[in-house]
Amino acid sequence: MSGTQQELSVSLWRGGKDGRYRTYAVPRRESQTVLDVVTYVQRHLDPTLSYRFACRVGVCGSCAMTVNGKPRWTCRTHVAKVAGAGRLEIGPLENLPVIKDLTTDMAEFFQKWQRAKGVFAPSQTRHDSIAQIRPDTPARAAADAAIECINCGVCYAGCDTVRWNSAYLGPAALTRAWTLVNDQRDAGNRERLQAVAVDGGCHSCHSHQSCQELCPQTLNPTAAIAGLKRRTAAAYLKGEIKA
Repeated sequence: MSGTQQELSVSLWRGGKDGRYRTYAVPRRESQTVLDVVTYVQRHLDPTLSYRFACRVGVCGSCAMTVNGKPRWTCRTHVAKVAGAGRLEIGPLENLPVIKDLTTDMAEFFQKWQRAKGVFAPSQTRHDSIAQIRPDTPARAAADAAIECINCGVCYAGCDTVRWNSAYLGPAALTRAWTLVNDQRDAGNRERLQAVAVDGGCHSCHSHQSCQELCPQTLNPTAAIAGLKRRTAAAYLKGEIKA
């Protein structure tokens, strides 16, 4: 960094659905993240700015926003990598209702997670012996490949199918369903496969793979959804679920 302090021109979304971008001048610093920039504006320039964050180290996923047109975790996105010509445009996640400024309403996102039966249904009680799960089985490997989703909403915000079809369950909810389908301890697969086979379920995915490209955890929701497509088709042919 040169001796003279440089500035960033930062456009932040202000207001609700019908809001607008407002531009702020923010000092540019070494190793600065996008979340640092937003925090600077809130603490030094405009205390009325609303945004969401928690851990600041890439564990909670709550700081996801749209940065220069792409959904990202702002705590792990360095300004040096995204601020072309010293400019940043930061908005709320797309495909979700805006509460205020950079804060979105995640209720619909989590409701779809529930509709996809993304809750573990135990097949045993606390009085039974602990199930022994071999880590090298194909089912366990499939579950492990998708289990690190932390529901940040980045894939949902970047999904074209969600944008076109509001009924679509979305990549995160379907990825969670796939992990449970492959968990041999779970007893809810019939209901789960029925839930993800309906209109707006796994078969609505167009396999554009934007979810895979954008996932901060480097997961592959498209592969998980493809697995659900195969499993639901097989379940239908066996008469286990209805069309």
